[in-house]
Amino acid sequence: MRRQFSVVQAIIDKMRTMRKLMMIVLAGPFVFGAVVEAQGWTVQTSGIQTNLRGLSVVRGSNPEKGPVVWASGSNGVILQSADGGKNWKRLYVEGGDALDFRGIRAFDGKIAYVMSSGDRDKSRIYKTNDGGDVWELQYTDEQSGFFLDDIACFDEKHCFALGDPIGGKFLILSTEDGRHWGEMPRGNMPAIVQGEGAFAASGTSLAIYGKTEIYFGTGGGAIARVFHSADLGRTWTVADTPLAAGNASSGVFSVVRVGDTVIAVGGDYKVANGNAGNAVHSTDGGVTWMMSSQFPGGFRSAVASRSDSTLIAVGPSGEDISRDGGTSWTHCGSLNLNAVAAIDAANVWAAGAHGTVARFSEGQSN
Repeated sequence: MRRQFSVVQAIIDKMRTMRKLMMIVLAGPFVFGAVVEAQGWTVQTSGIQTNLRGLSVVRGSNPEKGPVVWASGSNGVILQSADGGKNWKRLYVEGGDALDFRGIRAFDGKIAYVMSSGDRDKSRIYKTNDGGDVWELQYTDEQSGFFLDDIACFDEKHCFALGDPIGGKFLILSTEDGRHWGEMPRGNMPAIVQGEGAFAASGTSLAIYGKTEIYFGTGGGAIARVFHSADLGRTWTVADTPLAAGNASSGVFSVVRVGDTVIAVGGDYKVANGNAGNAVHSTDGGVTWMMSSQFPGGFRSAVASRSDSTLIAVGPSGEDISRDGGTSWTHCGSLNLNAVAAIDAANVWAAGAHGTVARFSEGQSN
């Protein structure tokens, strides 16, 4: 969904409003390995002219070096650290300096997909097999309305990409060999409600679970909904949620499943500190939904599982932690962050405005 806020121009069209997400970035030198502590978070990069929204953290080939962290964002920026955030390098996609890389999925220090969001051929999927030296363009499209929002993978060869609705139904792309992508049939996809779309805000509006389950969250319409497929996208169901909705800037921004519990966060991105109805959860795999008893401290664009019952949510006004499967949330940071990813309790990372990448440490938490 097109998501680019503007501080100088009002957005006219409702759907276009929904599809644009804030991109306020400041120019400045890129600080490699900078360490700044902020209420449970250690900032390790900052100062580059980009708003990072894509994030992927994977275990490296050498455990002593720490995880491999990949991040992506506006102005064609892709960053990688192969040693747990101690050192960083910028990677380049040929001809991609103006692209907005909203999603990235990596499998080790060599293999990764990166997805850009934008109208028609500005939405693209690339893949690297050599750590980012060379990126192969695997998919783009010129058809009217084509706009990619998110990418998720079960493994290196089996991936899905979520796109804006075309013809009244959401577009789903898939690959089964890690090279060739195509549109999936949408005959069994429920139709959208008026104004409905997905948010390309954090690379987490689309989620996978196990070997067959796919989820994605929506907003922009009268109700915030979560779509679910239990058979790799062949058939779909959709459930209404009580999460804040009713205008083009509100709805579900991020979904994650842990066991039988599915957690969704979001709210209204135009009200960064508003926390009314910005987190919901389901204990039956996404069939029925209930509000959290205590909400995160503001609009939250991403959520990730830190352990079986512990979750981290991030947004422009700060971060929150839940230790009870999303039932209640407690403030744990004040950084401006868009995306979050975790491998385990010791490896929780987030990325956001001004090229910021930060790592969460429980020992520093308030």
